[in-house]
Amino acid sequence: MQYYEVSPTTVIRADAGSFSYASHEELAPGTIVTIPVGKKVVVGVVLQKISQPPYDTREIISVVDQPPLPSQLLSLHTWMSQFYATHPATVWQTILPRGITKKRRKSVDSTSVNVQNRTKNVFTKDQLQALKIIDSMASGTALLHGVTSSGKTLVYIEASQRAAAEGKSSIILIPEIALTTQLVSAFTEHLDNVIVTHSRQTEAERHAAWLHVLNANKPVVVIGPRSALFMPIHNLGFIAIDECHEPSFKQEQSPRYSALRTAAVLAQDHSAKLVLGSATPSIADYYLSEQRNRPIITMPKPARKDAVKPTVKIVDMTKRNNFTQHFFLSDTLLSQLQQTFKDGHQALIFHNRRGTTAITLCQHCGWQAGCPNCFVPLTLHQDKHQLVCHICGYKATVPTVCPECQHADIIHRGIGTKRIETELNKLFPQQTIARFDADTPSDQTVEKLYQDVKDGTIDLIIGTQMIAKGLDLPHLRTVGVVQADTGLTLPDFAAVERTFQLLAQVVGRVGRSHHPTTVVVQTYQPQHPAIQDGLTQNYADFYQRTIAQRQATMFPPFTHLLKLTCVYKTEAAAIRNAQKLASTLKSVAPRTVQILGPTPAFYERVRDTYRWQLLLKSPQRDDLVALLAHLPPQHWQFELDPTSLL
Repeated sequence: MQYYEVSPTTVIRADAGSFSYASHEELAPGTIVTIPVGKKVVVGVVLQKISQPPYDTREIISVVDQPPLPSQLLSLHTWMSQFYATHPATVWQTILPRGITKKRRKSVDSTSVNVQNRTKNVFTKDQLQALKIIDSMASGTALLHGVTSSGKTLVYIEASQRAAAEGKSSIILIPEIALTTQLVSAFTEHLDNVIVTHSRQTEAERHAAWLHVLNANKPVVVIGPRSALFMPIHNLGFIAIDECHEPSFKQEQSPRYSALRTAAVLAQDHSAKLVLGSATPSIADYYLSEQRNRPIITMPKPARKDAVKPTVKIVDMTKRNNFTQHFFLSDTLLSQLQQTFKDGHQALIFHNRRGTTAITLCQHCGWQAGCPNCFVPLTLHQDKHQLVCHICGYKATVPTVCPECQHADIIHRGIGTKRIETELNKLFPQQTIARFDADTPSDQTVEKLYQDVKDGTIDLIIGTQMIAKGLDLPHLRTVGVVQADTGLTLPDFAAVERTFQLLAQVVGRVGRSHHPTTVVVQTYQPQHPAIQDGLTQNYADFYQRTIAQRQATMFPPFTHLLKLTCVYKTEAAAIRNAQKLASTLKSVAPRTVQILGPTPAFYERVRDTYRWQLLLKSPQRDDLVALLAHLPPQHWQFELDPTSLL
């Protein structure tokens, strides 16, 4: 009889992540098995062989018929559980695909695409220099700071080809599922065995892709969002994280991991190379790269020598004489759109708020439509004639009279992407218009309509941040930003940085070829440094100013953060328990730990509950992890290294 330590993929006990089991078979670490737990049967992963324990053990029920997980994935699991102070079973639920023990019919793997017409890569001087630096790395992390359209994708393709020539696989992480079609198209021109994985695939499709990688006997290239990092690759040579500044690379549910940091650990375990690519790297990542002497590869010029910078026109929204034809679309923007469509070209309108209008209120008494669960304004969705809460999903019919005073003076204020779509459909009825945001139906997303977007069949693209990055659209000539300063007023240390990044990225959708292009930006704060730097893509000045502010206010990268949030049914209970924990932490925390709060969370009321939070700052991350031992087991959530305080 053999004995093994097995880690269940279901939480059995809060204080234990693995248990001892017996087996008649010889099992390798990483073997997936089914085990008895009480009267239930659960899935588990064999961690290691152990000597016979002094107590009776139950037997492993069955072994899942597939190769063991790579040892590096086991190591990564252990690291994530410890570093993010998360139960091992919760980490397994993130790493492993659902339905791993299901028997499925073998189907042709449609995620693997064979190269048909391979084209030879032609590189710019900047690209050749970037590849030279990547080649010179034995392993480790490099920051690829390349302006929009500098050709970062071709660097990733060539680095993946060079890894494949050595018999090694690659992982390419993208921030949005919307970008998969474009990237897969580019990669399959040069590489065989490209595997796509993302959350919009069915459980069976994701499992098939996962098994394909686990059983692969030749190099693969895996493309997908952050979860693609956990594909079971045995011999990994290269990882690229494109648009590495994007918040979507930090998971919001437990384990609240950073894909950048996790990728660095995975690359280290495989002795692989990791490249973090962005035109607007996060302030913290750039600073840490400088401090740790990581290679910072710069690509300061567009890949095309004939690329013409866009003409940027700023419209001051405080001056109403700029809006004589329409109340939120300026004369400058409308005339630019008219000219673009007259010339047979494409335009893009960016606004980072979905829905039709943000606020519904009574002009007579001031009543405002709010969510009864979350106490936030309900957003009007005119196409469905509904008021919707964007936090909990609560829906209500649009009132025709005020429920308070019975007057019919109901008005709708604010601008969302649906409102923009409605207005532009009225103004340009002949044009084909498509809106892309979180409300877009699954059969009309960017990746589903990518070919129509790329070839210019869609004349006008309207959307939120998902269309602001990564897309390369050859027919695009005009970009309009409806309100550039939307995010500047948010109470968050990263709000200014996020505004700068979004503007720099959206400007980067044009100016990629010899065609003249135009960007029209409407803003209430035309002189704000973040807006000025974003529109000129002036990263150097923005970085110097922002890093000085971060140091003065002691925010990352100059300190570590821990956000603690309590959730209670009543406001009194939330306040009382937040104060109680703050008092406890102040009595046990080292002097170097600063405890801020308690304060109401940004969304104080969510789904009929009240939320209050504490923010802890410390020069030593371990001190913050140690303080989690004082967190009550119920009602509290924590996030280490939050990228936002909202």
